[in-house]
Amino acid sequence: MTETRPLAVIVLAAGQGTRMKSPLPKVLHPVGGRPILGAILEAASALGPQRTIVVVGPRQAEVAAFAAAKGAAAAVQDPPHGTGHAAQCALPALEGFAGEVLILYGDTPLLTAETLTRLVAAKAGAALALLGFTPDDPGPYGRLILDADGGLVKIVEAKDASAEERAVRLCNAGGFVLDAGLLRELLGELTADNAQGEYYLTDIVTGARRRGLKAVAFDAPADDVMGVNSQQERAAAEAVFQARARAAHMAAGVMLADPATVYFSADTAIGPGTAIGQNVVFGPGVSIAAGVTIKPFCHLEGVSIAAGATIGPFARLRPGSVIGEDVHIGNFVETKAATLEKGAKANHLTYLGDVSVGAGANIGAGTITCNYDGFFKHRTEIGAGAFVGSNTALVAPVRIGAGASIGAGSTITKDVAADALALERSAQSEKPGWAARFRALMGARKAAAAKKD
Repeated sequence: MTETRPLAVIVLAAGQGTRMKSPLPKVLHPVGGRPILGAILEAASALGPQRTIVVVGPRQAEVAAFAAAKGAAAAVQDPPHGTGHAAQCALPALEGFAGEVLILYGDTPLLTAETLTRLVAAKAGAALALLGFTPDDPGPYGRLILDADGGLVKIVEAKDASAEERAVRLCNAGGFVLDAGLLRELLGELTADNAQGEYYLTDIVTGARRRGLKAVAFDAPADDVMGVNSQQERAAAEAVFQARARAAHMAAGVMLADPATVYFSADTAIGPGTAIGQNVVFGPGVSIAAGVTIKPFCHLEGVSIAAGATIGPFARLRPGSVIGEDVHIGNFVETKAATLEKGAKANHLTYLGDVSVGAGANIGAGTITCNYDGFFKHRTEIGAGAFVGSNTALVAPVRIGAGASIGAGSTITKDVAADALALERSAQSEKPGWAARFRALMGARKAAAAKKD
């Protein structure tokens, strides 16, 4: 049985990302509802690394903060002198570490834990393993030249390749795994003797071969190593992510009426037997139990939904919403930081913000919880079995007791006792014949105006 060695991970994320044309650092752009760097760190974390280091640029405090929030150390590359130099900048954070080092690039959001595990396993019997892939069009990529035994001899950039080398389809995807001690030695031997005056990480393959050490290449799925350097490439990666997510959810028993119009986030969790209509978007932080119905044109983010609930169509559930069993949320209903207990209903045209709604309560059309006074948010509590009539404004903080009824058109500013009826309306008055007299008067004025024209 092969002993598993300790693992450290280095993610090279110091690139400027100028082709993104965005003030947001490239590695923080989202794919599948999470930053690209987050996807890479999550995939790598599944391998149980003892240390994770993210190499950032000198003006990338946001990236360093994100890395720290994910439990990774940040190493600053300042000024940048190529990928080899970036890896050198991570070495101080590896002080005292003995084991394997996995080096990844920070622009590959579709990497999976399975692919990384297979890359590490591919190193068995070799000193170094490189992540490769076989694209449909290998034209612009560096070629991986193998010997007769399948060992990696060298990496040749496309512009420098001979006709024979350009015919090779196996290309460089950029990731490496090798022993920490060997990495330190090989990085120490890098030179910037090239037109760009930079230190290239790929030159460590040459260094290993010069020592007589074996290097190998692992041919990964092309989608897994798809890089993102522009908004167009980010969109292409998003499309691949969504296709994967749709297939995975359907394989798990989720019914999608029109898969191409449903969009998931990386952490979307949905139980089997849930039915999802057309044009539904799941933002981050959504957890849905089995047997839920999500009707078309809904947007959900930061919400949990219990079994048997029905949502939509045209509903928006915002962060902090907790939807209980058999709850009905209907068309043009918005919730935020709202808890609705079993069997509660809000079927149309309602805003429920900073509110708890008891079991079996009914919220009429046009109800609004007035939760914000311009400075602070306040909560509304609606008891079990309460009935809130249409077009009601509940001015928080306020409590509606269990079983209470609120008359339609009321503005409620005081607590309502359990089982009480609360009304807040002006007295209705009536003027007999007023409408007929008004029509006659206005008709005469209109006719007079027409004669003048």
